[in-house]
Amino acid sequence: MIKYNKLVRDAIPEIIRADNLQPVIHIADEDEYQEKLHAKLHEEVNEFLHEPSLEEAADVAEVVLAICQHYNLDTSKLEAVRLAKRTKRGGFEQKIILESVM
Repeated sequence: MIKYNKLVRDAIPEIIRADNLQPVIHIADEDEYQEKLHAKLHEEVNEFLHEPSLEEAADVAEVVLAICQHYNLDTSKLEAVRLAKRTKRGGFEQKIILESVM
């Protein structure tokens, strides 16, 4: 038996059953869910950093959306907020490194 104790996508138990295996699962309470969401974000960001790809970026985005939903943040406004911040403060295209302020 392999132990995971981590948050997984909703379809994973059925995918495991389709492989003739039996997943042992439970539904997290709010505190555990928040903790596991944070851990999942770290996991997915690390996977992206190890192997940058659209698939890994999509995994990071999925967790960010779940975190927004958990904190009751309106994800339909996420792109507008991102663009407003970009307009006011810029993006990262120029690769500027702030070394210090005198």
